[in-house]
Amino acid sequence: MTLRFDDNGSLAWIKSIVLIAAVVIIVWHVLVVITGVPAFVFPPPTAVALTLVNKAVYLLEHSMITTVEIVCGLLIGSALGVLSALLLVSYERSRRWAMPLMVMTQSLPVFALAPLLTLWFGYGMSSKIIMAVLIIYFPVVAASFDGLRHTPNEMLNLARSMRASKWAIIWHIRLPAAMPSMASGVRVATSVAPIGAVVGEWVGSSHGLGYVMLNANGRMQTDLMFAALLCLCVIAALLYGLVNRLLDRCLYWQKDSAISV
Repeated sequence: MTLRFDDNGSLAWIKSIVLIAAVVIIVWHVLVVITGVPAFVFPPPTAVALTLVNKAVYLLEHSMITTVEIVCGLLIGSALGVLSALLLVSYERSRRWAMPLMVMTQSLPVFALAPLLTLWFGYGMSSKIIMAVLIIYFPVVAASFDGLRHTPNEMLNLARSMRASKWAIIWHIRLPAAMPSMASGVRVATSVAPIGAVVGEWVGSSHGLGYVMLNANGRMQTDLMFAALLCLCVIAALLYGLVNRLLDRCLYWQKDSAISV
């Protein structure tokens, strides 16, 4: 049997989201009916849907704030990650201290930094964006650096034989060859970016879906908490689909291959 990826990536992604959502809702409803759990502990899908309708404007306002935080963090973190990878591959001395430092900083619990970021940068969007950047940064650096340093030797030897400069080799050979790896790093960053923004909102904020969930949990409004979580899932899925589609268009020469099973 041979499986092939759908060329219409956006449509396939939307169909997948709808199908998964339908299955989750059915299983969710069945669990609520079978267990008979109280609504304030595990609300039924109908209660969450009713909250989504009644609180649509409220949830939309906070969803837009969280989306801006995620997108800004993704753009800044990805740009810094690619630039750092270029620096690492360009200057060998920088790898001796920069790479171990990056690895050590990743061992720190990033969530524990959220209170400090809120203290330093306030309760606005800045601390949430920085939190997202911290989570995004290392995956992009690691993937980009691997792609840049694994350029085929044949291409590098040909460029050196033509007396190409160091930066010409990086710009015209290493960077294009590393773009698939960079794209993988950005995809991973897109999937984890919402974590940074929401955690920052949990620690200290008066806006955003994280604030809505925390406030609803304190007031035992479980249906509102589930509605906010559902909005976050939709934002994350749509953002990943959009970024994935954009990367596929940028890497138009790299087509999906058939997978034989």
